[in-house]
Amino acid sequence: MYAAIRIRGSVNTRSEIEDTLRMLRLNRVNHCVVVDENPHYKGMIQKVTSYIAWGEITSESLSLILKNRGELVGRVKLTDDYVAENTAYASIDELSEAVCSGRTNLKSVPKLRYVFRLHPPRKGHRGIKKTYAEGGVLGYHGREIASLLKKMR
Repeated sequence: MYAAIRIRGSVNTRSEIEDTLRMLRLNRVNHCVVVDENPHYKGMIQKVTSYIAWGEITSESLSLILKNRGELVGRVKLTDDYVAENTAYASIDELSEAVCSGRTNLKSVPKLRYVFRLHPPRKGHRGIKKTYAEGGVLGYHGREIASLLKKMR
């Protein structure tokens, strides 16, 4: 599973980049989505890599996002009780473990919103015009995306 976070805005952005960001459901800055590891999503992510930060998400990071930023339709907070009643899993932690291992996906939770609205990172970004390898925040983070997600929780 990949986590993709939109970092840059849409000013002076080419229309094909905007369309790809819209297909990824990354319509605003600081929005995050969790997508499967398949060639289709990988190609879209590679196309917009200069506007997003992305990497492989761990089950701990996913459970942190679901607990703090998980919402249902109608802006209702996602809780362990809701997950236990409406899925085969007893808690958000078990659900995130199953999603990361590939046994299920986030679509198994009814009425869950797939876009997570994150805060700006605590202590700020390291730079939104440079890649992660150059000392910025854009592009591929690998497993280090967990630290950025924790800062933006």
